[in-house]
Amino acid sequence: MEIFPNGSRPSGRGPAEFFTGSVVVDPLLAAGQQTRVGAGHVTFEPGARSAWHTHPAGQLLIVTSGTGWVHEWGGAKREIKPGDVVWIPPGVKHWHGATATNGMRHIAVQETVDGRNVDWLEQVTDEQYAAR
Repeated sequence: MEIFPNGSRPSGRGPAEFFTGSVVVDPLLAAGQQTRVGAGHVTFEPGARSAWHTHPAGQLLIVTSGTGWVHEWGGAKREIKPGDVVWIPPGVKHWHGATATNGMRHIAVQETVDGRNVDWLEQVTDEQYAAR
């Protein structure tokens, strides 16, 4: 058994290359020798969101606070709230983040496959973000 103490993994800003707005990632677990699963607690300020991206093994989001959106390419933008659990299948192009007026936090869980857990794509435009 191994315990990873709270505070032993420093918080980091979501890089502008992959996020729009103010995003903070608190690492929970990194894929490595113990497991192929990685997880982070991600905080999005109002208006902040990820870029479009996919995951080779899919992604699980567990909303812990606030109000946010998740949007699958070609689908409708959907509201997510605390207690909601979102499963995004492997290879599905999507983004997620806060609404324009409320922040949102979620735990993001994904597996590493062949050394990668995410494939980042283009930024979500303001028009895409605002669309219903």
